[in-house]
Amino acid sequence: MDEFIIRLGYAKTDITPTIPVQLVGFNREDNTSRGVLNPLLAQVSIWESEERHCLITIDSIGFKRELADRLRARVGSVLNVSCDKVMLCFSHCHSAPDPAASEEYFEMVCRNVLTAVQSATADMELVSVGWDNAEVDIGVNRREDNVSLDKRAGILEACSLDWVDRKLLLIRVTAHCNVLKRDNYFISPDYFGNIRALLQEKYGCPVMVIQGAAGNIAPKYFDSIETPIDAKGPQYIRSKTALEDMAFAIYEKLSQRIASINMTDTLSVHMYSREANFYANVPSLTEAESIAEEAKNCCGIDGTAWLEEVKRLHNAGVYRQEETVEVQYFAIGEWCICGVPYELMVEFSLEAMKKLKNPFFYVNGYTNGCLSYFPTEEEYDKGGYEVYWSLLIYYKYFNRVFPFERDSAGRLIQFIIENAPVNLQR
Repeated sequence: MDEFIIRLGYAKTDITPTIPVQLVGFNREDNTSRGVLNPLLAQVSIWESEERHCLITIDSIGFKRELADRLRARVGSVLNVSCDKVMLCFSHCHSAPDPAASEEYFEMVCRNVLTAVQSATADMELVSVGWDNAEVDIGVNRREDNVSLDKRAGILEACSLDWVDRKLLLIRVTAHCNVLKRDNYFISPDYFGNIRALLQEKYGCPVMVIQGAAGNIAPKYFDSIETPIDAKGPQYIRSKTALEDMAFAIYEKLSQRIASINMTDTLSVHMYSREANFYANVPSLTEAESIAEEAKNCCGIDGTAWLEEVKRLHNAGVYRQEETVEVQYFAIGEWCICGVPYELMVEFSLEAMKKLKNPFFYVNGYTNGCLSYFPTEEEYDKGGYEVYWSLLIYYKYFNRVFPFERDSAGRLIQFIIENAPVNLQR
């Protein structure tokens, strides 16, 4: 691939609501926010070599596809690029507003992001870039009998051409952004905000944080008077300083790697998307009633509305639902993040890294939206919240009532590998 000098522009914007809003991420009757613990951010980085590419991180559980597409189209219009040159990376924070519940809030986010895009475009400068990994201990696999973890804290560093001034640190980690549990009603970026604050204090530059394939990875530290289902067991640590504990665990390991990163000022930079179709069966009424009863008994989830939607689909003669999945890549040299709009289980990233033989290839969920859990074949067979029950609550956001067919995980991993940048396919 051809190599070019890289220019980088960065800007941030506050997206904290000024009035009480509906939060999303926990199954509770009242989701109204009760104040602000820490402000929410959207951060924009524009990477320009032969083309412009825009990476945006947003403190949010994730937008519906329709909302994400609207924002990407607006950003693309400002930059005069196609939507596949715009990547939205959501933190999957469970203490942030539900953008689908408030058009006013969504429009505020869009306005502020577009202003930040314009600011970043006006502040482009030449940079050198380097990358590395640190191994961090911040997550626990919350699925029974599954110990798989992605301990990589991926580091992408941009600095001035003389290597004196750091311009940006982009950190990729893998652990659910729900250190604060369902008894928290304060708006917060969760531990992502603490990572940004600590690293910016230590390194004197902006910090963007990206979530990995964290569908089955809970945070090791948590702050709650309750003991939720994803914090049971001796491997979890209850702490009043859990947000800070998560951030420090990351900084402690990153600090051993950042100073030794090798930098270069001529690299190939690419951002592009590929699409594939996946399918989900509509369950029979008997199967649906059994799942709803199980969800009610195990998690207190009311599946009444979901059952009505299953019945509606049957009455309309719909027994299989189709979905077009966008897989997006952002690559600089041999460093690459690959994102899809689902809660991917961690095995997606581990398997792709292994098959490509590249520790700097990261598969991430929560990219350009959040459209349900995507289980592996093994976890599909076990069922549970990530496979079935969550759909009883959030199906209305996904336009789908059931998980993708069992072999879909293997198909998606193979698709990701086959469409990765050519220089990464070994």
